Amino acid sequence: MQQNEVFILAIESSCDDTAAAVLQNDKVLSNVVARQNIHEEYGGVVPELASRAHQQNIVPVIDVALKKANITKEQLSGIAFTQGPGLMGSLLVGSSFAKSLSMALNIPLIAVNHMHAHILAHFIDEEGFDKPTFPFLALTISGGHTQIVKVNDFFNMEIIGETTDDAVGEAFDKTAKILGLPYPGGPLIDQFAKEGNPKKYPFTKPKVDGLNFSFSGLKTQILYFVQKNVAENPNFVEENKHDICASVQQIIIDILMDKLKLAVAETGITQIAIGGGVSANSGIRETLKNAEGKYGWKTFIPKFEYTTDNAAMIGIVGYQKFLHDKFVDQSTVSKARIEF
Repeated sequence: MQQNEVFILAIESSCDDTAAAVLQNDKVLSNVVARQNIHEEYGGVVPELASRAHQQNIVPVIDVALKKANITKEQLSGIAFTQGPGLMGSLLVGSSFAKSLSMALNIPLIAVNHMHAHILAHFIDEEGFDKPTFPFLALTISGGHTQIVKVNDFFNMEIIGETTDDAVGEAFDKTAKILGLPYPGGPLIDQFAKEGNPKKYPFTKPKVDGLNFSFSGLKTQILYFVQKNVAENPNFVEENKHDICASVQQIIIDILMDKLKLAVAETGITQIAIGGGVSANSGIRETLKNAEGKYGWKTFIPKFEYTTDNAAMIGIVGYQKFLHDKFVDQSTVSKARIEF
């Protein structure tokens, strides 16, 4: 098969977004996401409700992805799906559909690690966005992960630093909950921070050796800070919401940047790429962009639609695996936790 004929259908269902994409080689022809708003009233993702919604959404989402890409299922070269990590019920919906369709069409099945996909999203051919060269450092930041990864090539990655407790996305969301903001709260903190003073409330950085992170102590610090001030002034949060959000966001950015600077010093690698849902945060994106002039780094910030969970990032890994015949069979199982 000639390279210009490779069409990959990608399916992502690791959490609460049902997503499908079609790629021709490394170019995205369609990238469709069905979001599940039902979780907002519960203040977080309810696994059982998520898997039911995936069952309802998966057929129409894939149908729309194929139509937008203007190809038929018979033209597909392979099917890539998220194997893990994620919610088991959600993962099973995507993997079951991928297996069935690959069997029906008699085309290769490709299993993808969700976290690898966040990193390799930078290799989607997108106008105006450069691709990193190997090796580079990837900062993957999401609701469930905070990692610094040394990326040697498409299939050789090494975690050199990670959180010892909570992920950075969890710190944002828990802070939002403490402040009485609705779920998901991370984007709201980003929004309010734009109008606040990031130096108004100086929080203390956790002391963690090496390249690892810790956010549980910061969460507790924010909780006690809010409780103390609300006891003195019941309107404290509402009156100071922008400054609190800006100060919380700034300490989180400082923690991330300290570890990145240390990673660059230890590895000598000055190419930095970010990925994962929290890389949508405007403060983090701006700080990393400024690091190019400040520290002489080359930074890579993905297109906004490739930061949160999406199938295009699954598809780019699927394409690379297709080129290297890295296929799986029908016995492959979904994994809530998966080896990096």
